[in-house]
Amino acid sequence: MEKGSVQIYYGAGRGKTNAALGNALRAAGENKSVIIIQFLKGKTDDQIAYMKQLEPEIKVFRFEKSEENYDELPEERQAEEKLNMKNGLNFAKKVLVTGECNVLILDEVLGLIDAGVISSEELEAVLKAKMDETEVIMTGRVLEESIRSYADEIYKKNKKENVKCLHRTLTDSSSGAILR
Repeated sequence: MEKGSVQIYYGAGRGKTNAALGNALRAAGENKSVIIIQFLKGKTDDQIAYMKQLEPEIKVFRFEKSEENYDELPEERQAEEKLNMKNGLNFAKKVLVTGECNVLILDEVLGLIDAGVISSEELEAVLKAKMDETEVIMTGRVLEESIRSYADEIYKKNKKENVKCLHRTLTDSSSGAILR
């Protein structure tokens, strides 16, 4: 069975979600099951309706209820949305534990740490639940140092540059040995 990798797209530049969605389309084209969980996107009905057209090959979930950005919400509504996003993270862990899909995309999950919604330890607990064959793709602006060790590939997107591959671990597909 093929070993799934962990990819991270992060940085201040645009295109991180697009890169993740491109991977989703590639995987669906290979008859793999894909689940996308989006965080910190608000609930924009037009965007989610368009992405829902990709089902059943690509399933898209958003747990937030508000249409407004999280950081613009009053404290009381932020607390409610924080719970919703934590439910999304718990769902991600369940998906990984059960092996429910071949590719799991956690769009803007790194932003949850940056926004103080979750700790890096909470995201690490989700990543530790990953089945060997599941591919995980994460996006966000800021990459915590503790999350780096879980990544097989890290791509940084700067404002005025193309995506740069900062780290890639290659393995021999027959033996699983790490190639340097």
